[in-house]
Amino acid sequence: MSWPSPSPRVRELMRRGAEIALTPSPEWLAELDAATLAGEARRQMAADPVLAAGTRRTNRSNLLFWAASNVRAPGEPVPANDTEAPLAVARDMIRRGLDESALDAYRVGESVAVRMWTQIACTLTDDPEELRELLDVSLRSIAAFVDDTVDAISARMRAERDELTRGTHAQRRETVALLIEGAPITRQRAESRLGYRLEATHTAAIVWTDSPDADPGQLDRAADALAEAAGQLRPLSVIASAATRWLWVHGRPDADRTRAALEHLPDVRAAVGSTAPGVDGFRRSHLDALTTQQMLTRLTSPSRLAFHHEVELVALLTADPERADRFVAHTLGAVETAPPEITETLRVFIEEQCNATRAAARLFTHRNTLLRRLTRADQLLPRPLARNPIEVGTALKVLQWRGPR
Repeated sequence: MSWPSPSPRVRELMRRGAEIALTPSPEWLAELDAATLAGEARRQMAADPVLAAGTRRTNRSNLLFWAASNVRAPGEPVPANDTEAPLAVARDMIRRGLDESALDAYRVGESVAVRMWTQIACTLTDDPEELRELLDVSLRSIAAFVDDTVDAISARMRAERDELTRGTHAQRRETVALLIEGAPITRQRAESRLGYRLEATHTAAIVWTDSPDADPGQLDRAADALAEAAGQLRPLSVIASAATRWLWVHGRPDADRTRAALEHLPDVRAAVGSTAPGVDGFRRSHLDALTTQQMLTRLTSPSRLAFHHEVELVALLTADPERADRFVAHTLGAVETAPPEITETLRVFIEEQCNATRAAARLFTHRNTLLRRLTRADQLLPRPLARNPIEVGTALKVLQWRGPR
């Protein structure tokens, strides 16, 4: 797409507007992110923490790329954004089995960006003719930039797909996909292709990072640490994306050793599935790990490690986040925003079957201190704890894993 070079006055207006766009408000960014991750077509991207984080990074990359180009050369054609952020998402989408249709998020983002830019443009001039020319040139520019970027990313996705269909790693990933889907493949053939025994007891894990600058080597070190925590030398590891590893180990990783290992890998997060035998256990454990990962993402949880057995109830309750939030607010009342020592004391007390002595020992606090905190919690609850212990304990579990509001 081409267009006449704008007048000097409109070039100056575009430069000023682009400078404003270089520092978008948090509200604009939040609206852009919400739009590009909304809808049934983008449900898989929104549910996947790596793809969702990559989409948010790409939104910012595209916005700043176009704006910076127009600060340097206002009104001139902007080349495609083929920098690392969008290319990384393209690789990850292919490794998740998505195709170029997922790039409709760019079109959704374009419509939001056009509305934002129009609001900026209307603050730059009161002259109708200047505004008309400014919008004509700038909207052509945005459309051409998005078209060229989508073409570049599509080409990268095709190249990535070709690469992934070659080599032993592609064979391993294909075999794992067949097992997870329950496709007809014999155990002996799958074991031969994976180099991994399937008759044993398995625990699956998903190890990932949502930090754009993370060292990919941390993912491999985390995979080895999980294997060591289960008493193995190496796990079965599959590269699900540039920022994600799918793992299986025989047995069950020790929770304390796993947490200690992740302390030295600050950019890594891990979701660990259930432990179960055979091919069905291989499949079920992975699906449980995926459920755990999706729950952490859905709740914007700050936790970097979660085992499925710790969060199974919370995952069920928070499948609808809005209803879960209402349940927490209705059940806890003012306890929801109480100091952490109040909520933690109440949660541990309930977990210890309302035994104050055991709860105090677990919290390393004096029994009288614990009783004072419980009295304060009872004052804050809408209904006394004695009448509502199961609901309060459940709501506190959600609160434990949920991110800050």
